[in-house]
Amino acid sequence: MTGNPVVVVTGASGGIGRAVARAFGARGAGVALLARGRKGLSAAAEDIRREGGTALPLEVDVADFDQVDAAATRVEQELGPIDTWVNVAFTSVFARFSDIRPEEFRRVTEVSYLGYVHGTMAALNRMKPRGHGTVVQVGSALAYRGIPLQSAYCGAKHAIQGFNEALRCELLAEHSGVHVTMVQMPAVNTPQFSWVLSRLPHHAQPVPPIYQPEVAADAVLYAADHPRRREYWVGGSTVGTLLANAVAPGILDWYLAKTGLKSQQTGQPTPDDQPANLWQPADGPRGHDFGAHGEFDDKATPRSVQLWASRHHGLLAAAGGALAVTAAGLWRWART
Repeated sequence: MTGNPVVVVTGASGGIGRAVARAFGARGAGVALLARGRKGLSAAAEDIRREGGTALPLEVDVADFDQVDAAATRVEQELGPIDTWVNVAFTSVFARFSDIRPEEFRRVTEVSYLGYVHGTMAALNRMKPRGHGTVVQVGSALAYRGIPLQSAYCGAKHAIQGFNEALRCELLAEHSGVHVTMVQMPAVNTPQFSWVLSRLPHHAQPVPPIYQPEVAADAVLYAADHPRRREYWVGGSTVGTLLANAVAPGILDWYLAKTGLKSQQTGQPTPDDQPANLWQPADGPRGHDFGAHGEFDDKATPRSVQLWASRHHGLLAAAGGALAVTAAGLWRWART
């Protein structure tokens, strides 16, 4: 057992999950890495150890509750009681809805939505009797606002949002010491655009502005440290999208119909040999470790002013109030 905080991260072999696991490792935590891809898991474990943490890589398909629950048991046996559980794992299909097969839509739902349910169940089964623990759901602006070409993913994120809200109310009603919070992400430079099953004519891309995975990881760690807040919005684009959707969703429908298909594709054709991680991990026998970053480092920003503002909203409110009082005083002085 590590004696340090014990954290479980699903989808830890790449992208946001990989960055989150590495950030917890830098704190000296015991980090259990849950994912399907053996090569990515092995590389992620080495990341953790280099950062000074303890790594426990576990090959798990989160769509299977028995696998998730067995992994949670092993984590507590080898690392100790789970303090924080971070749900990140997902898969998707880049395609028009009419081009997605029923079994593919079901698979996306089982991994990207039920995977979060399974992880949360396994965590709460252990945390609630102890009266302590935190579950962080890594969400997306697409939990509120659906976009074209991502119907399965948007459906899963909307489902997570509703599930998490219902669960949070139950925990509050029980006066539980266990907390759940959700972090809504913007477009992030992850490898998903190189390994998600795609039927698009051109290579998929995140819609700018694009943020680096470390921005997302920073937000997740902050949420884990401050889980009483119901959710966090990361990136100015997330704030803008959610506010626009709340005020004028019909206009946003029209705008996305005009721009949403082209903005999610580069000018390059989709590679014929692009892997697809829907049924098998992309880093399979002939694959490689994809890491945390995708192909868009030259377009991605490593910081978010909005995230800083979200963390310090109390300070900003106080400063705004102080400025208002000062302005009112100056106005009265000028009049006299």
